[in-house]
Amino acid sequence: MKKEKIKTVAVWVFVILICALYVKVALADPTGATINSNSTDTGPTITPGNLTNDRGTITTIVLQAMQQDQHWKGYVGNVTGALSLRDSNQETLYDWTNLASPSGEVYATRSSSLSFSSVQCAQAGTITTEETFNNMTGTDADSISNTFNETDHTAMTIAGTTVNSCPYASMYVSSTSQGQDSNDDFQEILVEDASANLMYVSQINDDTTGFNSNSYDFQMIVGESDVKTTPTTFYFYVELS
Repeated sequence: MKKEKIKTVAVWVFVILICALYVKVALADPTGATINSNSTDTGPTITPGNLTNDRGTITTIVLQAMQQDQHWKGYVGNVTGALSLRDSNQETLYDWTNLASPSGEVYATRSSSLSFSSVQCAQAGTITTEETFNNMTGTDADSISNTFNETDHTAMTIAGTTVNSCPYASMYVSSTSQGQDSNDDFQEILVEDASANLMYVSQINDDTTGFNSNSYDFQMIVGESDVKTTPTTFYFYVELS
């Protein structure tokens, strides 16, 4: 009788340990991403139009200008990686390297240290703080709040927490707006961590036509100041699923 009791207890302990291990894996935090290559495009050089008019004339003209927005910068690219079991010394027990079609999210944030214990949609106060940092006001046409002004995005799971109805925008495909809804590719949402650090989070869409008709895994924009002499540093994280 005692032996059966001990066996039963041992089985339950084993089950509990397995469940605990599963929960720990399922709630793994996004990991810092290594940047293997990059190239930066500063936009087109546009030749100014010109006129040569006779004396004594009045000329009515309509001028059109397309100028690079100084409050934003963009990142597009591809994601490679593997799932792994490693210790804090980067010693590997086992790798799963056959991630032919990665899915998940790419994160960009000004913070080098994030807390994922209580992730939620970015709150108005956090967005206002970010706008102030970037010399924006909420009424600017290209402010963060006016750019990420929709909420109909696909639900995303961040470190085990599912977020929905966050401020979001969809990046363009072939230089054209997708219409801003949950069927779009390259959806980007705004969330914050437990310390109110704003995160720009881009959905990974493996090998999908992007803004310039080339294929990318992600596209995203992040806020930038138009007056600071030193560009803002962003830290990148990836969560694979």
